[in-house]
Amino acid sequence: MLGKQKKQDQLFSYSVHLESRIPATHYLRQVKKVLDLSFVSSEVKACYGYNGNESVDPEVIVKLLLLLFLDDLSSERELMRMIPERLDYLWFLGYTLDDAILDHSVLSKTRRRWSGRGNNRRVRATSTTERLTASAG
Repeated sequence: MLGKQKKQDQLFSYSVHLESRIPATHYLRQVKKVLDLSFVSSEVKACYGYNGNESVDPEVIVKLLLLLFLDDLSSERELMRMIPERLDYLWFLGYTLDDAILDHSVLSKTRRRWSGRGNNRRVRATSTTERLTASAG
């Protein structure tokens, strides 16, 4: 079942606000400003059933893959180990300090699921087109 990221009220109140911790010049702030991933859910919807467990929001998956590429990380395991330690990653993904971090296998399973129906190519092509359009504008 296709999932959508849900915002929950925090159980504990921290004086740490991720938004204020990310400098205005940070590259992820610039990426987030121009990146529109609203098309992803509709592109991969056919890959998911209507029953069962909810999936991770496809927009979050694409953001995770983008972090792998942008920061030239060597593995999905390394990325998942780094996320709790990096406030910029948490902010970019829409996570809070209390959110559980995904298992690295979620990325490979999702990639396999999406590529089985030709969606992977379409999502990559659309993302590349948007990236080129954003950098040209």
